[in-house]
Amino acid sequence: MQELWEKLYFFMGFLSEHLLLVDCFFAIIIVFFERKDPRAVWGWLLLLYFIPVIGFVFYLLLGMNMRKLKMFKTKEIEDALNFYIQKQEENIFRNQFCISDKKLKEYQDLVLYNLEASQAVYTEENEVEIYIDGNAKFDALIEAIDQAKFYILIQYYIIKNDILFERLVKHLKQKVKEGVSVRILVDGMGGRFVRKSYWRKLRTEGIEVTEFFPALFGRLQLRMNYRNHRKIVVVDGKIGFVGGFNIGKEYIGLDSKFGYWRDTHLRVIGEAVIGLKLRFVMDWNYAAKQNLFSDEKLWQEEVVVTEEIENKPEKEKIGIQIISSGPDSRYPQIHNTYVRMIAKAKKSVYIQTPYFIPDESMMDALIIAAMSGIDVRIMIPCKPDHPFVYWATYSYIGDMLAAGVKCYTYDNGFLHAKGIIVDGMMCCFGTANMDSRSFFLNFEVNAVIYSSKIGQRLTDIFLNDLHKSTEITKYDYSRRNLIVRFKEQVSRLLGPVL
Repeated sequence: MQELWEKLYFFMGFLSEHLLLVDCFFAIIIVFFERKDPRAVWGWLLLLYFIPVIGFVFYLLLGMNMRKLKMFKTKEIEDALNFYIQKQEENIFRNQFCISDKKLKEYQDLVLYNLEASQAVYTEENEVEIYIDGNAKFDALIEAIDQAKFYILIQYYIIKNDILFERLVKHLKQKVKEGVSVRILVDGMGGRFVRKSYWRKLRTEGIEVTEFFPALFGRLQLRMNYRNHRKIVVVDGKIGFVGGFNIGKEYIGLDSKFGYWRDTHLRVIGEAVIGLKLRFVMDWNYAAKQNLFSDEKLWQEEVVVTEEIENKPEKEKIGIQIISSGPDSRYPQIHNTYVRMIAKAKKSVYIQTPYFIPDESMMDALIIAAMSGIDVRIMIPCKPDHPFVYWATYSYIGDMLAAGVKCYTYDNGFLHAKGIIVDGMMCCFGTANMDSRSFFLNFEVNAVIYSSKIGQRLTDIFLNDLHKSTEITKYDYSRRNLIVRFKEQVSRLLGPVL
């Protein structure tokens, strides 16, 4: 034991004597081997300077660039995907591609961008239902689960073992007895509310469960800064859900801390569900080290689904692209789609988000739109669920007010909806918040909807929410006390890593 202490003492002495060299070594790694935004690089270098060595440990846990990692291999479907992508690209370039909703013809360039950047095939044989209440959403989800004949794929960022999850599990167990395949994918951080023993119990009862970036030794999160924030459910390749609701009693209004939970979730029926299924399968393959592309049961119903869609009576076509982004992506697709949508706005831009921490390009897009006479409105919660993020959000609201943006706090509970509506015609909703974490660090998925019908419906919902909100005026904002201003500035400095 004495010898061990002597070695440790010698190592600490060597480290302190050569601290400058150690810091320089770590700085070289950060600057030259990781392609980062210069502001983020300076932030990490300052942390390394003030907290030597320990600062680099934080960097390993929170700051490593994952864009070089090929996490999701799609070799089994690349040929099929590329065929449809190339076909749509050629049609766009030859002016043979046209969005059925003539009002949205000018957004064909956005379709092309999402094809190129996110391999997001554009589909129109779709139906969309919008849910803003948790009880209605989970009632619809259970109804879809009860209809399942082949498989149920469930992916959520947060799952809590409470009354809501128990209700879902009861129906899932019944489907397993009927021979339906059930898989649950949960984020390692968001799933920490459920004991490992409970997951093992579900596995023994026939429900497959896996974690994305699981903790080591039960608690240690080596990739805590990179979370899988996606919420996807796919039933038999015919019905898909995507949006903001997680699984927990607060999402159905049973938590007194938040009260009513106002969110936005979409149920999609039709061709676009395949995009949600592909996203789930790629995430599952990475997390579980399996290859679901070889699972015949998972793909055998595709022909049946296609025939059902083709045999349906003619309805208004709803164009959809399922786009996803993450720290391993070459481009921040959801972020760039938002910027492009804002740039194309002619009348209005309506945004709902629980967290508003935009980068410079997003700030510029919104400010330019507002100062060009576009009706830009941003709605955020009236109460925080993460204090630092809330105060950082409030600091950026000041910049928006100065540019003429109308800003509101939603007062009827907690606002968790995540999306943007442009000109009351097209929209993008899903799991991504309007902050740097969602755009550049988390794994996210959104649905871009090219439909004036759905766009108008979501606009009506937004305008109705205004009746339950309070406008933040320049006068009110200027009267903030010193404590609030201090919280804002400190939180804003932490914005890139919140």
